[in-house]
Amino acid sequence: MELLPVPDVPEIREGDDLAAVVTDRFDLQPDDVVVVASTVVSKAEGRFADLDEYPSGPRAREIAQRLEAITGEEKDPRFAQVVLEESTELVMEEPFLLTETRFGHVGVNAGIDRSNVPEHDLLLLPKRPSESAARIREGLADENPVVVTDTSGRPFRHGQTAVAIGWAGMSASRDWRGEHDRDGRELGVTVQCVVDELAAAANLVAGEGAGGTPVVVVRDWEFGDHEGHDDVFRDVSSDLVRQALRGWEFDG
Repeated sequence: MELLPVPDVPEIREGDDLAAVVTDRFDLQPDDVVVVASTVVSKAEGRFADLDEYPSGPRAREIAQRLEAITGEEKDPRFAQVVLEESTELVMEEPFLLTETRFGHVGVNAGIDRSNVPEHDLLLLPKRPSESAARIREGLADENPVVVTDTSGRPFRHGQTAVAIGWAGMSASRDWRGEHDRDGRELGVTVQCVVDELAAAANLVAGEGAGGTPVVVVRDWEFGDHEGHDDVFRDVSSDLVRQALRGWEFDG
């Protein structure tokens, strides 16, 4: 397997054709997987926001005041308002905002980005990242699989890694249940989330900060002869961590 950065990707503007940006700079092969950072997808889709567009309501002001008291840092209630409007649930309200986005991803501050946003205050995640991936895929000559990624923290671990928030042209996971290990034991629970693994692998090449590149091509990787499915985001009934957090109170 190779991880190949797409070179010389320009600053993406609203309305730019990301498929053309890729194909103009890279000779794709039919089985390549195209991994795209959500930042450029959001820019192409005009997902910019300015704080003045979000007058804060009572709940946003309450959240900002409580976070100020906890962190000792000034918090803009307008930012809390943006998070509220981009979320379906506040999984945690303190000591930071952990939210579920409207497409099911759980992350800090609804994945809203404050960096690399020229001329605006904020950059929101794509509204429907899998639909975004499908649109990019349609513009590629061989309709290669596309994965849209975002950088996310993880419970129980320091640091961040890239995860998939949208995909098209491939199953999200390969299901090993019913297959056998080296000792002949039947596997009963192993479902491998390959879109997350490809996202994390691509992020090693994409990098972070000013020197990063937002598009990486994965070459010579195969899904294999496995069952596949697209269940990535847990629903509440099977998410024991979220259920526990709903009854948890921050003791700061």
